[in-house]
Amino acid sequence: MKKVLIGFASIAMAFTLAACGSKTVATTSGGKITQDEYYSSLKDTTSGKQVLQEMIVNKVLEKQYGDKVSKKTVTKQYNSYKDQYGSSFKSILSSNGMTTSSLKTQIRSNLLLKEAVKANDKISNADLKKEWKSYEPKVTVAQILVSKKSTAEDIIKKLDDGGDFTKLAKKYSTDSSTKNKGGKIAAFDDTNTTLDSAFKKAAFKLDEGKYTSAPVKTEYGYQVIKMINKPSKGKMSDHTKELKERIWNDDMSDSTTLRSVITKVLKKGNVTIKDKDLKNVLDDYLGSSSSSSK
Repeated sequence: MKKVLIGFASIAMAFTLAACGSKTVATTSGGKITQDEYYSSLKDTTSGKQVLQEMIVNKVLEKQYGDKVSKKTVTKQYNSYKDQYGSSFKSILSSNGMTTSSLKTQIRSNLLLKEAVKANDKISNADLKKEWKSYEPKVTVAQILVSKKSTAEDIIKKLDDGGDFTKLAKKYSTDSSTKNKGGKIAAFDDTNTTLDSAFKKAAFKLDEGKYTSAPVKTEYGYQVIKMINKPSKGKMSDHTKELKERIWNDDMSDSTTLRSVITKVLKKGNVTIKDKDLKNVLDDYLGSSSSSSK
Protein backbone atom coordinates (compact mmCIF):
# COMPACT_ATOMS: atom_id res chain seq x y z
CA MET A 1 0.00 0.00 0.00
CA LYS A 2 2.91 2.35 0.64
CA LYS A 3 3.75 2.28 -3.07
CA VAL A 4 0.19 3.20 -3.91
CA LEU A 5 0.35 6.17 -1.57
CA ILE A 6 3.52 7.58 -3.13
CA GLY A 7 2.80 10.73 -5.08
CA PHE A 8 -0.80 11.00 -3.97
CA ALA A 9 -0.35 14.58 -2.83
CA SER A 10 0.59 15.51 -6.38
CA ILE A 11 -2.41 13.75 -7.81
CA ALA A 12 -4.69 15.58 -5.41
CA MET A 13 -3.16 18.85 -6.61
CA ALA A 14 -3.85 17.80 -10.19
CA PHE A 15 -7.56 18.29 -9.76
CA THR A 16 -6.89 21.88 -8.75
CA LEU A 17 -4.80 22.47 -11.84
CA ALA A 18 -7.49 20.99 -14.04
CA ALA A 19 -10.19 23.31 -12.75
CA CYS A 20 -8.49 26.66 -13.17
CA GLY A 21 -10.47 29.69 -14.29
CA SER A 22 -11.62 33.07 -13.07
CA LYS A 23 -13.50 31.75 -10.05
CA THR A 24 -12.37 32.89 -6.64
CA VAL A 25 -10.32 30.43 -4.59
CA ALA A 26 -10.08 32.59 -1.48
CA THR A 27 -10.92 36.06 -0.24
CA THR A 28 -8.92 38.17 2.20
CA SER A 29 -9.02 41.67 3.61
CA GLY A 30 -6.36 42.47 1.03
CA GLY A 31 -8.35 41.15 -1.91
CA LYS A 32 -9.34 37.88 -3.57
CA ILE A 33 -7.26 35.09 -5.11
CA THR A 34 -8.62 33.67 -8.36
CA GLN A 35 -8.06 30.25 -9.86
CA ASP A 36 -6.08 31.88 -12.68
CA GLU A 37 -3.74 33.49 -10.15
CA TYR A 38 -3.38 30.23 -8.27
CA TYR A 39 -2.65 28.35 -11.51
CA SER A 40 -0.04 30.90 -12.60
CA SER A 41 1.70 30.59 -9.26
CA LEU A 42 1.51 26.82 -9.12
CA LYS A 43 2.75 26.15 -12.64
CA ASP A 44 6.05 27.85 -11.86
CA THR A 45 6.80 25.37 -9.09
CA THR A 46 8.50 21.99 -9.41
CA SER A 47 5.55 20.25 -7.77
CA GLY A 48 3.11 21.94 -10.13
CA LYS A 49 5.07 20.73 -13.18
CA GLN A 50 5.24 17.23 -11.74
CA VAL A 51 1.46 17.27 -11.40
CA LEU A 52 1.08 18.16 -15.06
CA GLN A 53 3.50 15.39 -16.03
CA GLU A 54 1.41 12.89 -14.08
CA MET A 55 -1.84 14.15 -15.59
CA ILE A 56 -0.47 13.85 -19.13
CA VAL A 57 0.97 10.39 -18.51
CA ASN A 58 -2.31 9.20 -16.97
CA LYS A 59 -4.29 10.54 -19.94
CA VAL A 60 -2.16 8.74 -22.54
CA LEU A 61 -2.04 5.56 -20.46
CA GLU A 62 -5.82 5.59 -20.20
CA LYS A 63 -6.13 6.03 -23.97
CA GLN A 64 -3.66 3.26 -24.81
CA TYR A 65 -4.39 0.70 -22.09
CA GLY A 66 -7.68 1.69 -20.47
CA ASP A 67 -9.56 -1.27 -21.96
CA LYS A 68 -7.14 -3.67 -20.24
CA VAL A 69 -7.92 -2.49 -16.69
CA SER A 70 -11.44 -3.28 -15.57
CA LYS A 71 -13.33 -1.81 -12.65
CA LYS A 72 -13.47 -5.34 -11.23
CA THR A 73 -9.66 -5.58 -11.22
CA VAL A 74 -9.32 -2.24 -9.42
CA THR A 75 -11.91 -3.26 -6.83
CA LYS A 76 -10.18 -6.60 -6.28
CA GLN A 77 -6.85 -4.93 -5.49
CA TYR A 78 -8.59 -2.34 -3.31
CA ASN A 79 -10.27 -5.14 -1.33
CA SER A 80 -6.94 -6.92 -0.90
CA TYR A 81 -5.55 -3.81 0.81
CA LYS A 82 -8.69 -3.51 2.89
CA ASP A 83 -8.46 -7.14 4.02
CA GLN A 84 -4.75 -6.88 4.70
CA TYR A 85 -5.05 -3.90 7.05
CA GLY A 86 -8.34 -4.94 8.66
CA SER A 87 -9.74 -2.55 11.23
CA SER A 88 -6.84 -0.10 10.78
CA PHE A 89 -7.56 0.42 7.07
CA LYS A 90 -9.67 3.57 7.49
CA SER A 91 -7.14 5.21 9.80
CA ILE A 92 -4.32 4.45 7.33
CA LEU A 93 -6.30 6.08 4.53
CA SER A 94 -7.09 9.10 6.69
CA SER A 95 -3.49 9.56 7.88
CA ASN A 96 -2.38 9.67 4.23
CA GLY A 97 -5.09 12.14 3.23
CA MET A 98 -6.87 9.56 1.10
CA THR A 99 -10.42 8.36 0.53
CA THR A 100 -11.83 5.19 -0.96
CA SER A 101 -12.27 6.99 -4.27
CA SER A 102 -8.78 8.50 -4.40
CA LEU A 103 -7.13 5.19 -3.51
CA LYS A 104 -9.03 3.43 -6.30
CA THR A 105 -7.92 6.19 -8.70
CA GLN A 106 -4.30 5.63 -7.74
CA ILE A 107 -4.66 1.85 -8.00
CA ARG A 108 -6.02 2.27 -11.53
CA SER A 109 -3.10 4.52 -12.48
CA ASN A 110 -0.64 1.91 -11.25
CA LEU A 111 -2.43 -0.89 -13.09
CA LEU A 112 -2.41 1.14 -16.32
CA LEU A 113 1.32 1.73 -15.95
CA LYS A 114 1.86 -1.99 -15.39
CA GLU A 115 -0.02 -2.75 -18.60
CA ALA A 116 2.34 -0.38 -20.39
CA VAL A 117 5.32 -2.18 -18.85
CA LYS A 118 3.95 -5.54 -19.97
CA ALA A 119 3.39 -4.26 -23.52
CA ASN A 120 6.86 -2.74 -23.85
CA ASP A 121 8.97 -5.21 -21.87
CA LYS A 122 10.37 -8.04 -23.98
CA ILE A 123 11.09 -11.05 -21.74
CA SER A 124 13.58 -13.59 -23.09
CA ASN A 125 13.96 -17.25 -22.15
CA ALA A 126 17.20 -16.29 -20.41
CA ASP A 127 15.23 -13.82 -18.28
CA LEU A 128 12.78 -16.58 -17.34
CA LYS A 129 15.59 -18.99 -16.39
CA LYS A 130 17.22 -16.36 -14.21
CA GLU A 131 13.94 -15.69 -12.41
CA TRP A 132 13.30 -19.42 -12.02
CA LYS A 133 16.40 -19.85 -9.85
CA SER A 134 14.86 -17.81 -7.03
CA TYR A 135 11.23 -18.77 -7.67
CA GLU A 136 9.12 -20.20 -4.87
CA PRO A 137 5.41 -20.93 -5.46
CA LYS A 138 2.83 -19.23 -3.28
CA VAL A 139 2.24 -20.81 0.10
CA THR A 140 -0.70 -20.47 2.45
CA VAL A 141 -0.15 -20.21 6.19
CA ALA A 142 -2.07 -19.40 9.34
CA GLN A 143 -0.62 -17.40 12.20
CA ILE A 144 -1.32 -16.45 15.78
CA LEU A 145 -0.02 -13.04 16.83
CA VAL A 146 0.52 -12.17 20.50
CA SER A 147 2.43 -9.46 22.34
CA LYS A 148 4.39 -11.66 24.75
CA LYS A 149 6.89 -14.42 24.03
CA SER A 150 5.62 -16.43 27.00
CA THR A 151 2.08 -16.39 25.57
CA ALA A 152 3.36 -17.69 22.23
CA GLU A 153 5.28 -20.43 24.03
CA ASP A 154 2.14 -21.46 25.90
CA ILE A 155 0.25 -21.67 22.60
CA ILE A 156 2.94 -23.91 21.12
CA LYS A 157 2.67 -26.19 24.15
CA LYS A 158 -1.09 -26.42 23.62
CA LEU A 159 -0.47 -27.33 19.97
CA ASP A 160 2.06 -29.98 21.05
CA ASP A 161 -0.66 -31.42 23.29
CA GLY A 162 -3.05 -31.72 20.36
CA GLY A 163 -4.68 -28.28 20.47
CA ASP A 164 -6.57 -27.01 17.42
CA PHE A 165 -4.71 -24.16 15.66
CA THR A 166 -7.89 -22.52 14.37
CA LYS A 167 -9.52 -22.43 17.80
CA LEU A 168 -6.33 -21.14 19.43
CA ALA A 169 -6.05 -18.37 16.83
CA LYS A 170 -9.60 -17.23 17.49
CA LYS A 171 -8.98 -17.23 21.23
CA TYR A 172 -5.49 -15.71 21.51
CA SER A 173 -4.51 -13.83 18.34
CA THR A 174 -4.44 -10.04 18.53
CA ASP A 175 -4.55 -9.71 14.72
CA SER A 176 -8.14 -8.58 14.13
CA SER A 177 -7.89 -9.12 10.36
CA THR A 178 -7.11 -12.86 10.60
CA LYS A 179 -8.12 -14.23 14.02
CA ASN A 180 -11.71 -15.00 13.02
CA LYS A 181 -10.35 -16.86 9.98
CA GLY A 182 -8.34 -19.15 12.24
CA GLY A 183 -5.25 -17.04 11.57
CA LYS A 184 -5.23 -17.77 7.83
CA ILE A 185 -3.65 -15.11 5.65
CA ALA A 186 -3.64 -14.65 1.87
CA ALA A 187 -1.23 -16.83 -0.12
CA PHE A 188 2.19 -15.25 -0.69
CA ASP A 189 5.54 -15.99 -2.27
CA ASP A 190 9.10 -14.79 -1.74
CA THR A 191 8.46 -11.52 -3.58
CA ASN A 192 5.93 -10.31 -1.00
CA THR A 193 7.08 -7.01 0.51
CA THR A 194 4.26 -6.46 3.00
CA LEU A 195 5.13 -9.31 5.34
CA ASP A 196 7.89 -9.16 7.93
CA SER A 197 11.10 -10.78 6.62
CA ALA A 198 11.52 -12.92 9.75
CA PHE A 199 7.95 -14.14 9.32
CA LYS A 200 8.56 -15.15 5.69
CA LYS A 201 11.86 -16.86 6.48
CA ALA A 202 10.30 -18.95 9.23
CA ALA A 203 7.23 -19.79 7.12
CA PHE A 204 9.17 -21.06 4.09
CA LYS A 205 11.14 -23.46 6.31
CA LEU A 206 7.98 -25.27 7.39
CA ASP A 207 6.69 -28.45 5.79
CA GLU A 208 2.98 -28.70 5.06
CA GLY A 209 0.96 -29.27 8.22
CA LYS A 210 3.80 -28.25 10.54
CA TYR A 211 4.01 -25.23 12.84
CA THR A 212 6.92 -23.27 14.28
CA SER A 213 8.51 -24.95 17.31
CA ALA A 214 9.46 -21.58 18.82
CA PRO A 215 7.87 -18.09 18.71
CA VAL A 216 8.89 -15.96 15.75
CA LYS A 217 9.83 -12.40 16.76
CA THR A 218 8.60 -9.86 14.22
CA GLU A 219 7.97 -6.12 14.17
CA TYR A 220 4.40 -6.81 15.30
CA GLY A 221 5.11 -9.06 18.28
CA TYR A 222 5.50 -12.83 18.57
CA GLN A 223 3.96 -15.16 16.03
CA VAL A 224 3.22 -18.85 15.82
CA ILE A 225 2.99 -19.97 12.19
CA LYS A 226 1.45 -23.07 10.62
CA MET A 227 1.98 -24.16 7.00
CA ILE A 228 -1.37 -25.00 5.41
CA ASN A 229 -0.45 -25.44 1.76
CA LYS A 230 3.05 -25.68 0.24
CA PRO A 231 3.01 -26.64 -3.46
CA SER A 232 6.06 -28.25 -5.03
CA LYS A 233 8.13 -26.08 -7.36
CA GLY A 234 7.54 -28.26 -10.41
CA LYS A 235 8.91 -27.42 -13.87
CA MET A 236 9.74 -23.95 -15.20
CA SER A 237 7.38 -24.42 -18.16
CA ASP A 238 4.48 -24.80 -15.72
CA HIS A 239 5.12 -21.36 -14.22
CA THR A 240 5.82 -19.10 -17.19
CA LYS A 241 2.93 -16.80 -16.32
CA GLU A 242 4.05 -16.39 -12.70
CA LEU A 243 7.67 -15.81 -13.74
CA LYS A 244 6.67 -13.07 -16.18
CA GLU A 245 4.49 -11.48 -13.50
CA ARG A 246 7.46 -11.41 -11.11
CA ILE A 247 9.67 -9.77 -13.74
CA TRP A 248 7.01 -7.16 -14.51
CA ASN A 249 6.60 -6.42 -10.81
CA ASP A 250 10.36 -5.93 -10.48
CA ASP A 251 10.27 -3.55 -13.45
CA MET A 252 7.53 -1.55 -11.74
CA SER A 253 10.10 -0.76 -9.04
CA ASP A 254 12.90 0.07 -11.47
CA SER A 255 13.08 3.78 -12.29
CA THR A 256 15.16 3.26 -15.45
CA THR A 257 12.67 0.80 -16.91
CA LEU A 258 9.69 2.98 -16.01
CA ARG A 259 11.28 6.04 -17.58
CA SER A 260 11.88 4.12 -20.79
CA VAL A 261 8.30 2.80 -20.87
CA ILE A 262 6.75 6.20 -20.15
CA THR A 263 8.87 7.76 -22.90
CA LYS A 264 7.50 5.23 -25.40
CA VAL A 265 3.95 5.83 -24.21
CA LEU A 266 4.29 9.62 -24.50
CA LYS A 267 5.74 9.38 -28.01
CA LYS A 268 2.57 7.57 -29.08
CA GLY A 269 0.38 10.02 -27.20
CA ASN A 270 0.47 12.97 -29.61
CA VAL A 271 0.99 15.40 -26.72
CA THR A 272 0.87 19.14 -27.40
CA ILE A 273 1.60 21.64 -24.64
CA LYS A 274 -0.63 24.70 -25.09
CA ASP A 275 0.90 26.84 -22.35
CA LYS A 276 4.23 28.21 -23.60
CA ASP A 277 5.49 28.55 -20.04
CA LEU A 278 5.17 24.79 -19.64
CA LYS A 279 6.48 23.73 -23.06
CA ASN A 280 9.45 21.92 -21.49
CA VAL A 281 7.42 19.99 -18.91
CA LEU A 282 8.09 16.64 -20.62
CA ASP A 283 11.79 17.18 -21.30
CA ASP A 284 12.66 14.63 -18.62
CA TYR A 285 11.14 11.96 -20.84
CA LEU A 286 11.23 13.29 -24.38
CA GLY A 287 14.13 15.70 -24.54
CA SER A 288 14.16 19.43 -25.22
CA SER A 289 12.78 19.27 -28.77
CA SER A 290 10.06 16.67 -28.26
CA SER A 291 7.01 18.44 -26.86
CA SER A 292 5.60 21.34 -28.86
CA SER A 293 3.48 24.26 -27.75
CA LYS A 294 0.82 25.84 -29.89
